[in-house]
Amino acid sequence: MESGLLLVIDVQNDFCPGGNLAVPGGDEIVPLINKLGTRFADVVLTQDWHPAEHQSFASQHDGHQPFETIEAAYGPQTLWPDHCVQGTAGASFHEDLDLPQAELIIRKGFRAEIDSYSAFYENDHSTATGLAGYLRERGIRKLFLCGLATDFCVNFSAVDASKEGFETTVIEDACRAIDLEGSLAAARSGMAEAGVKFATSNALLG
Repeated sequence: MESGLLLVIDVQNDFCPGGNLAVPGGDEIVPLINKLGTRFADVVLTQDWHPAEHQSFASQHDGHQPFETIEAAYGPQTLWPDHCVQGTAGASFHEDLDLPQAELIIRKGFRAEIDSYSAFYENDHSTATGLAGYLRERGIRKLFLCGLATDFCVNFSAVDASKEGFETTVIEDACRAIDLEGSLAAARSGMAEAGVKFATSNALLG
């Protein structure tokens, strides 16, 4: 078993092909994540969990289209297609995701007035999810991240994890990106600057 915890980000139907905010190849990583899961005693999942009227949805803003940016109270906010609405099939985990030992699900984005990309903080960068405290209480210091999408929720989660003092590694081939106007390159650079390490699944699976 690997020392540390596998943090699986948003492997949900709406982020996979056929979903409302599909990440190209998003479903391709599911078998790999399942294999990685067998190497970790500790696994935590995150789940986007939006109310239907969430302010990050373009449908809530007259005259705006998905992927435009507005200024929210907490800063710039990308507008998204409606996705991962609470209780819908789109918000459910991919049916082939098989991580029965997962001990915790962190739901994020459930407050209508604020978006949440990170597993640790909402987009105001001050409202905590409680994950950091949970990990510290468990004595876990080493995190391995995978899931969707590399340049948004994986990126924000990895940077925050590193800032919180966790040794943080992104398993790159177990992630997929949206890549809006160079967002993947910018995210990778930002993660590296924050002290995040990068690895491939081969390094863990042997």
